[in-house]
Amino acid sequence: MPAFKPHRLAALLVLPLLAFAGCGGDDEEPSAPAERESAADLGAIKAFLTDHTARLVEDTGTIREDAEAYYSLAEDAGFDYRRLLREQREEVAAFVAAAQDGFRAANPSYEEMEGVVAGVPELADYDVIIDAGGDASDPENAVPFDLETPDGRKFEQPGNFNYLIETAAFGTDEKFQAEGVQPDLDGNGEVEFGESVPDAGFYVAAAREFERYAKELDASAAEWEPTPSDAFTALVVMTPTMSEYFEAWKNSRFIAGAEASENAFVAASRLEDIADILSGLNTVYGNVRPLVADADAQQARQTGENLRRLHAFAAGLRDREAAGREYTAEQADLLGARAQEQAEAIAGQITQAAAKLNIEIQEG
Repeated sequence: MPAFKPHRLAALLVLPLLAFAGCGGDDEEPSAPAERESAADLGAIKAFLTDHTARLVEDTGTIREDAEAYYSLAEDAGFDYRRLLREQREEVAAFVAAAQDGFRAANPSYEEMEGVVAGVPELADYDVIIDAGGDASDPENAVPFDLETPDGRKFEQPGNFNYLIETAAFGTDEKFQAEGVQPDLDGNGEVEFGESVPDAGFYVAAAREFERYAKELDASAAEWEPTPSDAFTALVVMTPTMSEYFEAWKNSRFIAGAEASENAFVAASRLEDIADILSGLNTVYGNVRPLVADADAQQARQTGENLRRLHAFAAGLRDREAAGREYTAEQADLLGARAQEQAEAIAGQITQAAAKLNIEIQEG
């Protein structure tokens, strides 16, 4: 997920609305701030977030427990990975399968709440750490942490935790793999996609820190007291990010196959992430829709319908791909442009409602 980008907000104020987006006229004065705040169910937004942060803590705990067991296996073999494969190939294969399943479970736990985490400036640093930050080769967007292995090796600003765990478990980034070993886990003489032998020291360090930051996010979510400004900011900032997601999908194995330039997004299609994020944003909007209705009841209904349609559009693509439909890079570009246009129109509508209600759209 891209980092918090407030510079989009000014442009959204003047974006034209989509053809299907209706406009309403309501000359009534907006309610007083206290009345408006009580009309929205901000507590439901917080409950949505804390439910997901608790899930992420549980999922990262499972990832860490599996990593500790794998580290013990490697330690017993003296970190001789050839010996480890020779003597305990089945145990290594079982760990890799568990690690991949663990990531598949943790990913939606985060993606469904990413619209809130990344869209609220108070929480947005956790999105960089967990899902959006790059490595040291991109200083402007790099994560704010280093990893140190139990034997003292340091990985400086290695990337976000979703990237680290996924690419280590699936073997798509060689930096995080054990050196000098071919990860032929099924013993058929070939190394196939998804076979990996992660560097045990790196993997356990990443898993431990992932769990620690998940717990930090959970604690921060518990302390967070959402405001209408937080909710509107999340919707305005996070809805118009479709083009970045579709670009990642285009460059992933789901479209580019073995020629993919993306090391990540192999456990599940990026379309699943898009649908998960939009599902969360629909939840946020549903709980502040009464505020939008204070500004314009007809527009509140139309914006809700437009956001539901955007989610249905992404979910439909996801489901067709899961059923075997293949897409080309050109189709990904066209579909991404269509989704981005819809998303920008929705964000523009919400921005206009916020201005009518004197609700601040925050800058990061």
